[in-house]
Amino acid sequence: MSQPHPSQQPPADGYDQQAQGQNYADYETTSPPGVGPGPAPGPAQGRKKRRDYAGQAYEFGAGGNAAATPIGQGQPPEAAGYNTYSTQQDAAGYPQGGYQQNPTAVQQGQTPMYGAQPAAAPMGGYQPPAPQYPTQQSPVPPMTQQFGQMDLSQKPPPAQQPQQQPGRPPVLNQLYPTDLQNQPLNVAEIDYPPPPAILPANTSVTPSPYANCPPKYVRSTLNAVPTTHSLLKKSKLPFALVIQPYTSLHDAEDPIPVVPDQVISRCRRCRSYINPFVTFLDHGHRWRCNMCNLTNDVPQAFDWDAAAQKSLDRWQRPDLNHAVVEFIAPQEYMVRPPQPLVYLFLIDVSYAAVTSGLLATTARCIRESIDRIPNADRRTRLGFIAVDSSLHFFNIPRDGTEGADTKMLVVSDLDEAFLPTPQDLLVTLVECRENIESFLDKMQEMFQNTQNGASAMGSALRAGHKLIGPVGGKMTVVTASLPNIGHGKLEMREDKKLLGTSKESSLLTTANSFYKSFAVECSKQQVSVDMFLFSSQYQDVASLSNLPRYTGGQTYFYPGWNAAREDDAMKFAKEFSDYLSSEIGLEAVLRVRATTGLRMNTFYGNFFNRSSDLCAFPAFPRDQCYVVEVAIDETITKPVVCMQTAVLHTTCNGERRIRVMTLALPTTQSLSDVYASADQQAITTYYSHRAVERTLNSGLESARDLLQNKLVELLSTYKKELAGGSMGGASGLQFPANMRALPVLFLGLMKNLGLRKSSQIPSDMRSAALCLLSTLPLPLLVQYIYPKMFSLHDMPDDAGSPDPKTGEVMLPPPVNLSSEKLVSFGLYLIDDGQTQFLWVGRDAVPQLLMDVFGVPDKSQLKVGKQRLAELDNDFSERVRAVIAKSRDHRAKGVGSIVVPHLYVVKEDGEPGLKLWAQTMLVEDRADQGMSMQQFYGMLREKVSS
Repeated sequence: MSQPHPSQQPPADGYDQQAQGQNYADYETTSPPGVGPGPAPGPAQGRKKRRDYAGQAYEFGAGGNAAATPIGQGQPPEAAGYNTYSTQQDAAGYPQGGYQQNPTAVQQGQTPMYGAQPAAAPMGGYQPPAPQYPTQQSPVPPMTQQFGQMDLSQKPPPAQQPQQQPGRPPVLNQLYPTDLQNQPLNVAEIDYPPPPAILPANTSVTPSPYANCPPKYVRSTLNAVPTTHSLLKKSKLPFALVIQPYTSLHDAEDPIPVVPDQVISRCRRCRSYINPFVTFLDHGHRWRCNMCNLTNDVPQAFDWDAAAQKSLDRWQRPDLNHAVVEFIAPQEYMVRPPQPLVYLFLIDVSYAAVTSGLLATTARCIRESIDRIPNADRRTRLGFIAVDSSLHFFNIPRDGTEGADTKMLVVSDLDEAFLPTPQDLLVTLVECRENIESFLDKMQEMFQNTQNGASAMGSALRAGHKLIGPVGGKMTVVTASLPNIGHGKLEMREDKKLLGTSKESSLLTTANSFYKSFAVECSKQQVSVDMFLFSSQYQDVASLSNLPRYTGGQTYFYPGWNAAREDDAMKFAKEFSDYLSSEIGLEAVLRVRATTGLRMNTFYGNFFNRSSDLCAFPAFPRDQCYVVEVAIDETITKPVVCMQTAVLHTTCNGERRIRVMTLALPTTQSLSDVYASADQQAITTYYSHRAVERTLNSGLESARDLLQNKLVELLSTYKKELAGGSMGGASGLQFPANMRALPVLFLGLMKNLGLRKSSQIPSDMRSAALCLLSTLPLPLLVQYIYPKMFSLHDMPDDAGSPDPKTGEVMLPPPVNLSSEKLVSFGLYLIDDGQTQFLWVGRDAVPQLLMDVFGVPDKSQLKVGKQRLAELDNDFSERVRAVIAKSRDHRAKGVGSIVVPHLYVVKEDGEPGLKLWAQTMLVEDRADQGMSMQQFYGMLREKVSS
């Protein structure tokens, strides 16, 4: 049915009010379509312990940290601007993590409240020398305390507000060629901030240093946008956004400015929100949209503080100073009252779940985490369904009800499961707290003698959908069994003969159409599904992961889990507790708008595409990112384009809010500018999502070919168009300095558990890895593709100790993932964000073993999954601090519940464990994969042919 133009629609009509349970309205949904390694440390005072480890085995300075190539070493002089960086600011005065629109503001000592990169990340980037940056920026007055809002009293009032002057365009990022083969990659370069988006002077309406979106929320693969589709096509580079609207599990950990007055000014035509890049006209009474150029009236209340009943200084408004803001939505953004937080737990009580300790651990963890479940508005509701060959519902009475105990109601009709007492199966937490706790205490006893090995989880999901569908909410599935009866019945289809062959891909697609079609039903009813999978046998992760994929959920996989192992039990308990405490958004929709000429083309991530450009999330998680490919439909004539992401959602405490993130990027007609402004990490994230999609549609071989062919295409384009067709003589493989790590990241992606060619990877493990490759936030994804390795036996004296200024524990410099960096007497930490390995060399000295593990001889060292003993010596404390810091997601600027297992691996120990750890060494030749040097050689041959 055709719709009237958005500007003709009444604001409160709502979007598709006939759709069941949708709580988003016209305003959102109706619109046209560590510091890098320094030099090797030398002997100095206070290094006695390290000398003990080193002196018995080697001459100091020969370890892994010494082997790391210092930044700038072996580089041509012209690359110095890229390869050297200051610990304070980069060449242009941008702080870490840049995208700052106004260097002057930063130089005056204003520290961004949000958006800065973690303190431990290396600073600097790919900037040309400072004189080439535009310096004609207006001075910035001091910041106020509230959310860093600007005191813009020196700024002219709206009537005299200067319009943008078409001055000389700024010099964009410089292109620095480097030789991939002859200049070894320093792994610190992988984590360099992206090339900054260099905007013309006075692009934003206020000189706020927060006017442009920080990369931790939105990153573009290109920080200089081609003006035409033909130039983008010629570059062979992707144009896409990597969007992570939330960077922590809890709002308090990452506060952003909130516009509390419910005055939301939006463009009548394209529905974009007012932002720092609009232009004010007519003495400040009207504003021109930076997306579609339409002139709009400024709302009367825009300059009025209703709470204080006095006029408001417009230039202090958060929505004109901050690229990332949150609006409290007025009534017309709702088509029903805000949804309460609802958790329905579907818990496996079959023989496998009871005997592995999963049932007892889950019940205890929910009980102990009840205080952490968000419940600020006292409306949170819980429900429980136990699942074996029947469905067990629980009628939990209100606290204080005399003589009322929790009743278990068993339904054995799996085809048409009914709700025995629909009104009493979902209970309010505050009213039934004591009885919920009492029920959880008894749950293990109820099923402790079971011999039932069946699981009707598919039928339980249908019953759960029936129960919470009218309200919406989250179904949390905890299971150790393959659903083998009832709806969604699955069969054991793992066939080891298929692994490593062209037919392996059939094991990675869903075996039963129920899971995708049911997921779409759930999305319509605002029901999200999270899967916690624990089977020690085949569980068909490929089929079950469809439920989270289309409902905004996540698949958490615990292969071979058993509560009898303390590390297993503690890992799940910690992760499940953090999962329950996370402040998810409810009944959310996401849309990205852009300057005329740009169009959002393809969306990747866990959600359901309700229309061509509207992504629906029954629950909006805090630990995932999304990728949106951008198409250029028309020639762009503006010097700056803007893209605005809006997430309309209900908070855990029942407030309707809109989170808006606006990113401005310069445009260019130069291919050199496009390449010099490309973001290697964002490009890798985009192709990670593309590779997963290709795997599920066409197979693993096709996905690996996609990555390899794209690299060859980029290297060939660079050689032909920007290197004059020459590779600088007989040797070398040239590429821009800002993309030096792209080949090794692509190699890591091809060697990742999800994609690598191997006949040894169970399909469940592979499917779980594909889930991570398509959902992990960018910093965690890059680490999952190219893990961190730290040399511990010779780490600098300050590593593992708090930084005197920030208090953050300092990490040693990272080391290349190559066995050449491993010395036989060394101790190394390898960490991909999901698993940690502590590698002990075969010739590790007794003192090192005693200080770290408390054993005098390597033969007494226990290998495998464990936690390090807390020994009373300085080196033990520093090693444990490094391991803990490496796990710290908040320091990386992301939210995550994952607590990696730590495995101790002896170089001459258990072969299977050693081989597993060695698969992390991306630059080595392993299994059926090439080494990095072989990979470079192959690329060079293809580029030269």
